[in-house]
Amino acid sequence: MKQPAIVIPEGCREVLLHACCAPCSSAIVEWLMQNGVRPTIFYYNPNIWPREEYETRKEESKRHAEGLGLRWIDGDYDHGLWLHDVCGMEHEPERGRRCEQCFTLRLTAAARKASELGLRHFATTLASSRWKSLEQIERAGLRAEQAVPGTAFWAQNWRKGGLQERRNELLHEYGFYNQQYCGCEFSQNRSTGE
Repeated sequence: MKQPAIVIPEGCREVLLHACCAPCSSAIVEWLMQNGVRPTIFYYNPNIWPREEYETRKEESKRHAEGLGLRWIDGDYDHGLWLHDVCGMEHEPERGRRCEQCFTLRLTAAARKASELGLRHFATTLASSRWKSLEQIERAGLRAEQAVPGTAFWAQNWRKGGLQERRNELLHEYGFYNQQYCGCEFSQNRSTGE
C-alpha cells in the first residue's frame, strides 16, 4: 500500500509554522487548512539581508496570513545575532555548515514560540525549497525539539503531494514577490556569482 506524501502527526490539529516567505508557505498553508490543521504563522528570519529585503518578504508573509484570517507573529529582526551565530562559516558553500546552523537558530526560536503558545507541534516551510537540504532541516528541527521540552518537530518534505506545483500556481494567483536568493548576504553572493 502506497504511503501518502504528507503525514499529519497523530493528534495534531494546530501547528506553529515557521515561514521563510509567502511563496514557500502558500501551498503548505492551503494544504494544512484543507486537512484540518490550523497553522499559526511565525516569521523569524534574522538571516535575511539587506533589511529592505527582509521587510518586503515580511510584509508579503503577513499579507498572505491575514488574508486567510490566520494568526501571524513577527519574530523580530536581529541580523547581528544571526551574524554572530554563523561567525566563521561565511565562506561555507550553500548546504554547508552555515545553513544548518542558520536552520537550527531559526527552528529553536520556532520551538520556543510554539511552547510559549501552548502548541506541541512546529514545522517549517524551509523544507519546501529544492535548494535546501532536507536532512539538515530535519537535524536542525530535532535539535530544536530537544532544546525545548514538550515540543515536537513535524519533519515533512513539503515538496511532495503536488505542493511544489501548487506553490507556483499560488505565486501567480496572489502576485507574490518572489526572491531570487535564500536570504543572507552569503547566499546572495553565491547566486550572483560573486
